[in-house]
Amino acid sequence: MTDLFRRAGCGVVAVALLTTCAPPAAEGPAPSGQAGVEPEIRVGLVTGAARIRIRGDAPLTVIGGAGDPLEGAPGSDAWTVIPEAGSVTIVGPDGWRSAPQAEVVFAPTSPGISVAVNDRPYRGRIVIRRDRTGLTAVNRVGLESYLMGVVSAEMGRRDSTEDAALAAQAVVSRTFAIRNLGKRETEGFDLYATVTDQVYGGVLSETAQSWRAVRTTTGQVVSYQGALIDAFFFSTCGGRTAAGTEVYANADRPYLRSIRDEDENGEAYCRISPRYHWREEWSGDALVATLQRTLPAILGTPASNIREVRSVRVVTRTGSDRVSRLAIDLGSSEVTVDGPGIRQVLRPSSDQLLRSSAFVLTETRTGGRLSHLVVEGTGAGHGVGFCQWGAVGRARAGQTYDQILSAYFPGTGLDRLY
Repeated sequence: MTDLFRRAGCGVVAVALLTTCAPPAAEGPAPSGQAGVEPEIRVGLVTGAARIRIRGDAPLTVIGGAGDPLEGAPGSDAWTVIPEAGSVTIVGPDGWRSAPQAEVVFAPTSPGISVAVNDRPYRGRIVIRRDRTGLTAVNRVGLESYLMGVVSAEMGRRDSTEDAALAAQAVVSRTFAIRNLGKRETEGFDLYATVTDQVYGGVLSETAQSWRAVRTTTGQVVSYQGALIDAFFFSTCGGRTAAGTEVYANADRPYLRSIRDEDENGEAYCRISPRYHWREEWSGDALVATLQRTLPAILGTPASNIREVRSVRVVTRTGSDRVSRLAIDLGSSEVTVDGPGIRQVLRPSSDQLLRSSAFVLTETRTGGRLSHLVVEGTGAGHGVGFCQWGAVGRARAGQTYDQILSAYFPGTGLDRLY
């Protein structure tokens, strides 16, 4: 157990019901703390803010950059923090202003008090400091309390027949968090509170089910040969997950292999997902407009070179039948898009990523030009590792959370760190 904790370090960003990620090239430093002790995590809630509102359920302790309570600070449960001349300044509701501080900490005066950042409450302490463009707010909180605000934010509100899926998500999210401690050190925290890492909604995202899932699995992580795994997760696999190397060149892990995610009747466990089947379409002009926005950013193709589209075709597919290379004929030239870039280039009208790369194309041409493109696909997310909707389907079928985890991460086991 001690060795496992020591070997947990900076790592992969797996993402979430809506997440995208890339694995580390090598193990990073060990997390702070010692084996057997619940670690604290630093979550980046806000970056680049012009001002941040702070509110407490009760008066808060306000600590300045020197580490001591600010002298003369009035007892209050509401504050505004603003950036000034490379520092931060606190303004109280009665107009009181602090001297400039390198950073400020808002801490609850007793257990159970939450601290709200821009009206969203969080457990633990809130640290605010300057960044390049404004203010950064960081929530410093115990890992288990953090997870209570992650599980239902990631999985949604489920019923009691699906508890095993939430417990599995709790273990995956705990593994992911510990594996990534220190990952964003240059920004002053460990993880973002968004789909960039994993979704964390604080107190408002906690549910009775998320509490139960976290407490049932306290301290448990997924490991392979004595080390924490790279805990990739995503929304919906469409009946088959992707191998790690199908998406990321340096994700060659024995436990990140493609699996058939189907029940004994050959039906996908994730077929209950609202993202199981989907369809997107573009007129010829709409596709040109889309590519004029996306191709310059992804491939560096000048927007002025994208005046027409003659065809879009699949060049290669991966072992799990996802599109790995796409060719786009622009008339004067042909460009190819590989891997994760495909979902970034073929953005729907919502300008979100294409749901997945498991799709087929149907073209309509008029006068040699593409006049209508339909993309019909299955699943949502990168497809590597833990399928969240598949986990829900497996839980409904009576599988336990450890059975679910061993299905998505073959050859792994559970360990308890604390």
